[in-house]
Amino acid sequence: MRNILLALAVLTMGVQTVTAAQPSAAQKDEFYKVCVGISQNAELCRCKADAAMTLIDERFMGVVISSMKGGSPAAADYDAYNTYVAKSNQICKPNY
Repeated sequence: MRNILLALAVLTMGVQTVTAAQPSAAQKDEFYKVCVGISQNAELCRCKADAAMTLIDERFMGVVISSMKGGSPAAADYDAYNTYVAKSNQICKPNY
């Protein structure tokens, strides 16, 4: 039994956590550009772009940018999209 536990401990140490990639600088720039094009509010868009860098990953940034351009999130992303919008509004639009 002791050997099994030791083997499991060694295997566990070798497992690396897979983390999602942070949005790229190019995505942040595109987010900002699209946002300003829609809202004409540079201050809000700068805050939202900064918030997106900490709230969502690279893949989901694509979902958000696509949605800002008129697309719709996939059904599997809908709840996460609404959560992102709510959190970014809390950060950038206090008392919203």
